[in-house]
Amino acid sequence: MSEVFYDKRELRRARYAVATVFAVHGAVTGSFATRVPWIQDHASVSAGQLGVALAFPAIGASVAMPLASGISHRFGARAALRGLLALWTLALVLPSLAPNLLTLCVALFVYGATAGMSDVAMNALGVEVETRLDKSIMSGLHGMWSAGALIGSAAGTLAAHLGSDARLHHALAAVALTLIGVAACQGVLDLRPTEGDEAPPRFALPPRSALLIGAVGFCAVFAEGASLDWSAVYLRDVLDSSAGVAAASTTGFTLTMAIARLAGDRVIDRFGPVRTVRVGGVLATLGGLLVVVAPNAVVAMSGFALLGLGIAVVVPLCFAAAGRSGPNPAQAIAGVATITYTSGLIAPSAIGTIADASSLVVSFGLVTALTFGLAAFAGVLRTGGRQTGGALPSQEPVQRTKS
Repeated sequence: MSEVFYDKRELRRARYAVATVFAVHGAVTGSFATRVPWIQDHASVSAGQLGVALAFPAIGASVAMPLASGISHRFGARAALRGLLALWTLALVLPSLAPNLLTLCVALFVYGATAGMSDVAMNALGVEVETRLDKSIMSGLHGMWSAGALIGSAAGTLAAHLGSDARLHHALAAVALTLIGVAACQGVLDLRPTEGDEAPPRFALPPRSALLIGAVGFCAVFAEGASLDWSAVYLRDVLDSSAGVAAASTTGFTLTMAIARLAGDRVIDRFGPVRTVRVGGVLATLGGLLVVVAPNAVVAMSGFALLGLGIAVVVPLCFAAAGRSGPNPAQAIAGVATITYTSGLIAPSAIGTIADASSLVVSFGLVTALTFGLAAFAGVLRTGGRQTGGALPSQEPVQRTKS
């Protein structure tokens, strides 16, 4: 195997390839989410039992993500991503096959584990491409994930409207997304360890450098999970809005996040990650305050839209900073991803618990306080900085096989 540098044309190809992978990953999530009611009926589980089962994807992801670094080291980044992404797309069929609560929990654990490992692998490759292009692309990649999720959910909504069996729907979606994902993986960087590189442990805990970065991501994902799951309930219960208006608040939040992520790279390149997150934190805090003091639905919907706009690029920038924070990008990214997945797991239940003890207004007071933390602690994303010339510090030139 010969050592060669990737030129700009190859890097652009790798960028488009990994963007497609992000879209495929998001499409699986969107395809699953729209058929949860069908899966609940098929497994004959109550709402409370479904809530328990839906915790298992995050549990599976948190357990499995630390394994991703070792898999990438052993098989190479391209082969690892191809295999992990295929496992994830094929795992889409498992929940709809589950006949009861126990099998549903097992299926969702596997679903989450494969989601988390492929998530780490694709984000690590995204960071590598960003570093070698010497410009921000991570926000756009996560925007492609959001776009894929919207496409997957639209297809799932159509399938549900037509009354199709989710087992057939998910089987067809899994085959199509697997083929697209495997083809896209052929274009990503084929990074392999150089001679003398020490293999990471099979199960690697997050490095210290990832903890502070992960804390910033925790705040953003907590606000995201709270807004996605509770915005419609907030408008209905607190402001006595109609079901249609309440649902529109969630749509507005999702759209502002997707648009901000797709457009975010230009902003990041101009102002830098730290300033971008600080301004985003201020916008999100303002949005949270509008939600808390809102006298009517219009003000609250504006607040949720500002929340989506303010937190949109935080997680992509956390992954990028983690990938630059040490000698093993995949391990650091896995650490940040574990923290953010944990935040997404606890946010909805925490909001509900606080609301039961006091009110939803108090719950979103906590969300507002956490978004202020984005502005206060954005400086931790300064770690590492992108390198000119394309190579990461203390690494050998990128290797690929000449045919």
